[in-house]
Formats: sequence, C-alpha cells, structure tokens
Amino acid sequence: MFRFEIIHQSHKSNARVGRIHTPHGVIDTPGFVPVGTHAATKMLDSKTVEDLGTQLLFCNTYHLMLHPGSDVVREAGGLHTFMNRNQPIITDSGGFQVFSLAYGSVQDELKSRGMKKHDSSIIKINENGVVFRSYRDGQYITLTPETSVQAQKDLGADIIIPLDELPAYHTDARKLKASLDRTHRWEQRSLDEHLRNPQQQAMYGVIHGGIDPDMRKHSCDVICNMGFDGFAIGGSLGKTHDEMVTMLQTMQPHVPDDKPRHLLGIGDIAGIDATIPLGMDTFDSSYPTKCARHGMLLHDDGPIKIYQTKWKRHFHSISDAPVIREYTASYIHHLFKAHESLGPILASIHNINYMHQRMRRYRELILDNAI
Repeated sequence: MFRFEIIHQSHKSNARVGRIHTPHGVIDTPGFVPVGTHAATKMLDSKTVEDLGTQLLFCNTYHLMLHPGSDVVREAGGLHTFMNRNQPIITDSGGFQVFSLAYGSVQDELKSRGMKKHDSSIIKINENGVVFRSYRDGQYITLTPETSVQAQKDLGADIIIPLDELPAYHTDARKLKASLDRTHRWEQRSLDEHLRNPQQQAMYGVIHGGIDPDMRKHSCDVICNMGFDGFAIGGSLGKTHDEMVTMLQTMQPHVPDDKPRHLLGIGDIAGIDATIPLGMDTFDSSYPTKCARHGMLLHDDGPIKIYQTKWKRHFHSISDAPVIREYTASYIHHLFKAHESLGPILASIHNINYMHQRMRRYRELILDNAI
C-alpha cells in the first residue's frame, strides 16, 4: 500500500514534486507536516486540521507511551480511530524526546544550559537501548528498538521511525562515531522487528552523522542499503541554516532519488525555502502553531504581530483561511489583548492554512521549473 512516485523533477535544482501513497490517503510533496504531539494539534480539533488540508500529521510516540499508553490507543482501534483522523499519520521513535532530556537543544548548548553532566537518574544508554525517567511520575522506563517499534505498531501510524540516538551538537568525533554505529545497529534491529509484522506500515530509516560530511556519507551508505521505505534526515542539523544547508548539499548525492526524504524537526519558512531545492519532500514542525499562540500570523512579507497597537483599528480581514477570514484584524487583536482562547485558535487556523497554501505554491513553482 505504500508507494512513492515522482511527478516532476525540476530542471533548475534537485526540487521535485511527488506523491506518497499510504493506506490512509495520498500525500503531495513537497508538503508541510503539522505536529500533534499528544494526538492533538495545539488549539485545533482533528476535523479542522483535516479541513485545512493536512495530508500528513506527526504524533510523538514518547508522549503517547507515557499517556494514555500505547496499549490504550491500540484498544481504542489505533491513532486514527482514537483521535478521529482519516488521513495519514507519521510517528517518531521516542528517541528525540528521551535524548533531549539529557542534552537539550542546540540553543541550550550554545547558552550552556543543556550541557548537564550525564546523569544515570536522567538517562542511561547501552547497547540494549535507553533507560529514562518519566516526566509525569518519575517511573523508570526502558526504550529499546523493539519496544519503540511495538509501541508504534500499537499506535498504527502509516509511517514509523526506528529508534536512534541523538548526540549533542558539540559531541567530539570519537563519541559521535560510536553513537552513529550504535544508531545503525538500533535501526537494523528496529527494521527487523517491524518486518515481523508490517501491518501495512512503512518505516523511514534515519540518516545521522551530525555536520561531519564523512559520517553523513557513511550513514547514507549504511541506512540506504537496509531496505527502508524512505529516509528521514536526523541528528544534529547544525546551529545555523547555512550549516544545515551545507550538510544537506554534501549529503544529497548519497541518498537515493526514488524514495521520499523527510527533514526532521525543520518547518520554519527560511528552512523550507533553503531545503526544497535540495530535494527534501516533507517537513515537520510545531513552528506555525507555536507562533500562533504568541500572536504571530504568518505572512509572505513576514509575520504579523497581531498584539501590536497598529492592528487595533484595522477593520479588515488579513487572512484567506477558512473561518478566520470572517473576522477583522481588529477583532483578533482584541482577542489576544483580552486573553481569550479564541485568539490563538483563529491564529492557528491561519498559520496551518498558510503553510499548506505555501507548499502548494512551491509545487506549482517546481512544476514550472522556477525552483
């Protein structure tokens, strides 16, 4: 049931228009993938998310394992039934969140906030997997390649991700290589576990190696020959867009063209602009809904900061999104100033709609060989 087809390859760059076929529908690429961390996109219900054109939604295995538990979701009939979603879903392995507990983000590292000492009460890594402590109740949980896949089988997503290790940005070369080799072994174990009971699910292999070009090439050589259905670009992607783009440029020739490529955790406009020409197909991020909750409405000319006084008497709509186009900027400004929850809801509708419409324009430009 899973199949990827390339509709058009740009004559100008490595950008391409494609379609990913899954048991729950087709995903047009390049495409934006909103994040529904706890099986819910912040501020929006599943029907609204689908009506806005969300063809693929990203849900987090780590959070769903902790609550309500992957077994509960399985008993409910899987994520699609549980959250009343009819379109495709992708889940991650849980590894990103687990390792973030230890290392924090790149920004945390650069500000010396995430460089905490490796503490076994927080995380323990060995060949078997990872031991971590639940942020909900302090319980110790072991996550292995096999248990991660089993949880994602319970969740029933269309696309699943193998367990991988996410080393810190400043990891030295020796430790990065050891982490990379362990990740490759974990991914092979994940794939073996998945193939015991495919359930019409596809699995994307995760390519690692930080910003080291040789390690990225090595990871491509290993992962791209394992038999995965697609590829996700993971690990540390750099501390700047330029660093990420340089890494992707050197890596791109080593990734097969005939399978989809997903750029993990990148979904800001500048990041998408820079990486679509490099052949990336899908992008996941909570960026649009996070911006919405902070009163930022995405726009081609830069984000609209609806809190600003200049919108107080702007008695016209500033959005073509369903529902929100019926309201003036003045009213939305008022909602945010009055701390009414409807403000972030309308802003979230606008931002998700904006991202999908922007991706549609990207596809049109690629078809015209303008990108």
